[in-house]
Amino acid sequence: MSPAQAAQPWEQAIATAIGKPGAEMPGGVYRIGLPRSDLHVVLDGVTLKPALALGSWLAFMPHGEGQVMVMGDIVLTDTEVNPVMAKLIAGGIEITALHNHLLRNAPHTMYMHIGGRGDPAQLAKVLHDALALSGTPLSAPTAASPAAPEKIDLDTAALDRIMGHKGKIGGGVYAFGIPRAETPSDGGMELPVAMGSAVAINFQPTGGGKAAITGDFVLTASEVNPVLHALRENGIEVTALHNHMLDDEPRLFFMHFWANDDAQKLAHGLAAALSHVAVATS
Repeated sequence: MSPAQAAQPWEQAIATAIGKPGAEMPGGVYRIGLPRSDLHVVLDGVTLKPALALGSWLAFMPHGEGQVMVMGDIVLTDTEVNPVMAKLIAGGIEITALHNHLLRNAPHTMYMHIGGRGDPAQLAKVLHDALALSGTPLSAPTAASPAAPEKIDLDTAALDRIMGHKGKIGGGVYAFGIPRAETPSDGGMELPVAMGSAVAINFQPTGGGKAAITGDFVLTASEVNPVLHALRENGIEVTALHNHMLDDEPRLFFMHFWANDDAQKLAHGLAAALSHVAVATS
C-alpha cells in the first residue's frame, strides 16, 4: 500500500508525511514500522535481525475531533540521540523515556519513547524531520512479487505449547505479543495492544535448536521482582527495567531480557516468568 492508498484521510496524511505507509491494527490504531535495517548490530556473536530488537515504530489513534494521539519507540545510535531529541522537543513531541534494551551490543543502541497529541499531518511531519536526522530508513519498500510463506528454523509448535500462547513468524523471528489481562491507559485513554501495551517476546534462531531471545515484560510493581527472579533462575539475563510512559494506569514497568540457548529450554524459563504476570488468557 502506498501512502496515497491509506484507508482514511488522517491515515493518508500521516503516511504521506512520514513517507512510508502503515497498517490498520485492532483498536483503531494506525501503526508504522520503521526497522533499523541500516544497522549491523552484533551481541555476543549474534547478528541481530531488525525484527528481534531493532524495530522502531509509531502508532497513532484518533483523539478528539480531527486530532490523534501518537506513541512510539525509536531505535537510535548514541550519536543520533541528541539531534533527534532536539528536533522532537522543538516540534512539541514529548520524550517519555530514554534507555537501553540490551547490554554489550555493538554498535550500542538506545530506545527513545515518545508521545504527542494534535493534528495528524503536523505530528507526522515533526516525527519525519526528527527521524531524518538518524539513519532510519523512511522510504516505503519496493513492491515485490508474492513470496512463499516464511519459514523459521525452530519448532514453533513446541514453543507455542510451552508458552501457552501462539506466536507469529516475521522478519526471521518468531514473535509473541501477549496482552495484559486489563487494558492499560495513558492520560485517560485506553491503549490497545498496538500502542505498545503487550508483553513482547522474540526468538531468533541461532542454529542447532538454539535461539537468541529478547523483548519486554509489561509489569505492575508487584510483578517486577517475581518475574526478575524467575528469569534469572532460568539463565535469562535481565538487561533493563524502566518506564515507557508517564501517565499510565496501572503504573507499568518494562523489563527487557536476553539469552542465547536451547529455544525450548528458554521458552520454559519465559513461561515460568509469565506465570507471575496477569495476562489475558489465549
